[in-house]
Amino acid sequence: MKMTARHVSAAEFKAKCLRIIKEMNGNGQPVTITNRGRPVAVLSPIPASDEQPSPFIGMMRGTVLKYEDPFEPAASPSDWSALR
Repeated sequence: MKMTARHVSAAEFKAKCLRIIKEMNGNGQPVTITNRGRPVAVLSPIPASDEQPSPFIGMMRGTVLKYEDPFEPAASPSDWSALR
């Protein structure tokens, strides 16, 4: 069974934001925010923690073996094709 999104105006969302978010998290139903009757945004609950992809931040932690000077260029300027 597919749930349809609840529609609220931007003014109503602004006035009742915390309540709408709490209800959405409770029932899992996405909320479509409209401006003058035209959909402008969709607010949806995040998936359960076991469904979330692993974060990219920190994935390379511990992989740098040697780091001599962080202010040196990664390549020699003579290697740049734009300077040729």
